[in-house]
Amino acid sequence: MRNTFFGAFCLSLAASIWGGMYVVSKYVLDFVPPITLVWLRYVIAFIVLFAILRINHLKHEAHTTFRKKDWLLLGWIGFIGYFVSISLQFIGTKLSDAHTGALITSATPAFIVLFAKLVLKETLTIRKITALLLATIGVVIVIGFDGNAGKSFWGNIALLGAAVTWALLSVYVKAASSRFSILTITTYAIFFAILFTTPFMIWELQSTDMMLNHSYVILGILYLGIVSTAGAFFLWNKGMEMIDAGIGSLFFFFQPLVGSFLGWLLLNEHLNESFFIGGLLILAGALIVIINKEQ
Repeated sequence: MRNTFFGAFCLSLAASIWGGMYVVSKYVLDFVPPITLVWLRYVIAFIVLFAILRINHLKHEAHTTFRKKDWLLLGWIGFIGYFVSISLQFIGTKLSDAHTGALITSATPAFIVLFAKLVLKETLTIRKITALLLATIGVVIVIGFDGNAGKSFWGNIALLGAAVTWALLSVYVKAASSRFSILTITTYAIFFAILFTTPFMIWELQSTDMMLNHSYVILGILYLGIVSTAGAFFLWNKGMEMIDAGIGSLFFFFQPLVGSFLGWLLLNEHLNESFFIGGLLILAGALIVIINKEQ
C-alpha cells in the first residue's frame, strides 16, 4: 500500500504540474515556435537529469549492460512519447484553444488502459472500469462543451495524436522499468528525443523567427525545461513504475482539474458548480483505485 500511495502522489504531482504548463506554454509560444520550444525544453531537462545521473553514479546499475534491444526500447520511448507526443501537444495547443485542448488530451487514460491490456497484458477489472468512467465523466463536467471544437480541426487532430502517443509512452516506460531505473529511462529517452527533434527545429527556425528578448519568455522556457519536463517526466515515470498502468492512468485527470483551478486563480476565469462536481468525481475515481489494495 505504501508504494501505491507514493506512486499516486508522484502521478498526481506530475499531472498537476502539467495542468499549470498550459498557461506558461501558451504565453511562450507567442515568442518561440512549437518544435523549437520542445527542443529547448529537452536540452535543459537533459542537462539537469544527466547531472543528477552522474552525481548518483547509479550504483545499482553499475554492472548493467545496455543490449541492442534496450537502446531500441529507450529510443522508441524517446520517439513516440517525447518527440511525437509532445510535439503534437505543442502544435495542437498553438492551433487550438486551451479549453478544447484540455478536453481532448484528457482521453489519454482511456488509451493507457487499452494499451496496458494489449502490451502489458494487464487485466481489466470492474474497479478499473468504474474508476475510469467516474473520472472521465468528471473531466467532461469540469471542462464542459462550448461548441468551439470545430474551429481548430487540425489542432484538435494533433492533440488527439498527442493523447494516443503519450498513452503508448506510459505503457512502454512501465515495461522498461523492469530493467532500468526511472532516472535512466527518462534521461536517455529525452536524449533520443533531442536527436529526433533537432532536424525539425533547424528547419522550423529557417522560416520562423524566435524572440528571446523578454525575461518572462526565458523564465518560462526554464520552467518548462526544469519543472514541467525534467521534474514532471521523472515523477510520472516513477509513478507508472509503482502502479499498474491502467490504474496510474487515472491520475492524468488531475491535469485539467488543476489547469481549471489555475485559470481561476491566475487568469480570473470563472469556476461554477460544474468544476466542484466534476472535481469530486475525478477524486472519487482516483480514491477507488488507491484505497483498495486488491488489483
